[in-house]
Amino acid sequence: MPVKLEEVLQSRGIIHSDPEIMSGAYVFVGTRVPLQTFFDYLEGEEGLAEFINDFPHLETPAIQARHFLSDAG
Repeated sequence: MPVKLEEVLQSRGIIHSDPEIMSGAYVFVGTRVPLQTFFDYLEGEEGLAEFINDFPHLETPAIQARHFLSDAG
């Protein structure tokens, strides 16, 4: 059975889910920035560079997430 990207990122301490934060959506650890926002940037014209520009404190976790996403697909 394939491992979900969210499970990998959660096990690496990059994201987490808490019902008290953003209604339980996966967010980057220590923030309220949803993982879905990251995906939206990657799928849109903005891309990774714009995500990092808008959320500079998430540069390392974003690069790690992109790395795991590349490995998965």
